[in-house]
Amino acid sequence: MPAAPAPPILGAMQKRILICRQDRLGDVVLATALPREIKRRWPDAYVGVLVRGYTRELFAHDPHVDAVLTDDFRPATRWPSFWARVGELRRHRFTHGLMALADARMAYLLAAAGIPRRYGHGITLYHALSLTRPVMSRKLRKGQHESAYSMDLVRVLGVEPEDTDPRLFLSEREREAVEHCRSEWGAPGRRIVGLQTTSGASAPNWEPARWAELARLLTKDPRLQVMITDMAPPPVVDGLEGVLYPLRGLGIRPTMVRLAALDVLVATSTGPLHMAAALGVPTVSLYCPLPSSEPALWGPLGSEGITVLPEPGFCRDRCPGDPHVCTYAGSRQASPTHVAAEVARLFLEMENPPA
Repeated sequence: MPAAPAPPILGAMQKRILICRQDRLGDVVLATALPREIKRRWPDAYVGVLVRGYTRELFAHDPHVDAVLTDDFRPATRWPSFWARVGELRRHRFTHGLMALADARMAYLLAAAGIPRRYGHGITLYHALSLTRPVMSRKLRKGQHESAYSMDLVRVLGVEPEDTDPRLFLSEREREAVEHCRSEWGAPGRRIVGLQTTSGASAPNWEPARWAELARLLTKDPRLQVMITDMAPPPVVDGLEGVLYPLRGLGIRPTMVRLAALDVLVATSTGPLHMAAALGVPTVSLYCPLPSSEPALWGPLGSEGITVLPEPGFCRDRCPGDPHVCTYAGSRQASPTHVAAEVARLFLEMENPPA
């Protein structure tokens, strides 16, 4: 099969910028502001993103992205595919490479592709060997969000971001599907509440029985329609009376449509939480106050929301040491009863916004 033709060059001085973010859904969502801010500064720039295969659909219909490239993340194949990726990058003739996630293979990949200006967070041996220019981290600055941290990569290019909130884009046909879902699930006149009950051990999370308890509390309100947004709900959460399960086994784009149809999503710090917020869906989110997991660093951006934390002193007395295995067990504030009350409060605030 002949090689795909190289994309056209608009001008000799055109900037052709590659953004690399080869990690999980939530991290990639939080990097979606990068192409937008680059295009704001240079409307004729050619912007590509390099991501893992299963996150590429996040950028479909994004008007600020000209090319979506993928890199196999599986350990068994990511090095054997190295030179194929090099050839693909060379065809795009990128002038700048921005690595939002420090990674040795990515540093060598961009160097071998001949991208003349390459930037990555921090000082590492592989950055030095690949002649990647270090961008000194601001991540430890109190209150610095991950989305703003990623923006340090475009600041070195002379871009001063005006808006660091992530956004996801739907096609016209997908927006029509959103309205169809809303009319189907919300009839007659009910609010649609989604519950994302799993986190893939990427964040503190309730045991499934606590999510089932929250679902039962919310279904008592006849004004609400509760739905589980997990693609594979845990058995304890599956089959609850009066609850919908419309995301079973779906891909990224159908999931985005169904998330966009919600009136609110309740979740921990997960990819679906960040996807919903980037689609403008209000959120109620459970978070951990530890510096590596706090909402100031990882909270959802792009929509209204309420963050729930354990009460002061809970973590001092009961923290397991690893936020990924914390279940908030015994917390009065991070409880289904309190979260149900916060959902009601969020709806009240939405109906009666401050003057």
